[in-house]
Amino acid sequence: MRKKNFKGRCEKRVLGKFAEVCRTYDAIQYAYADLLQASDEVVEIRCNVLLDGLEVGEYTSDFVCTKADGDLMVRECVYRKFLMKPLTVKLLDASRDYWLRHGVTDWGMVIDEEV
Repeated sequence: MRKKNFKGRCEKRVLGKFAEVCRTYDAIQYAYADLLQASDEVVEIRCNVLLDGLEVGEYTSDFVCTKADGDLMVRECVYRKFLMKPLTVKLLDASRDYWLRHGVTDWGMVIDEEV
């Protein structure tokens, strides 16, 4: 999750399953975008999707994907070192609750590998 108007390094790429230009802000997002692009299960991908009406502020979900069966899948990218930080936990809970209220049950996190 990122703030709506995140001011950080952004890499822009055009990938086939993305409706718009794919904007990634860290190595986890960049790598996971490639995995989603290669997946046969995923037919369309949106990145940095705004969570409207979120109580904690204006934040975006990293990836919202439409699967081949029509269901939505949401993935949030998080570095392992931030997993136990109170704000990170609060934002991830808010994202999961937001998507559950919108009928999405396939919600998950993408975490960098353990060193």
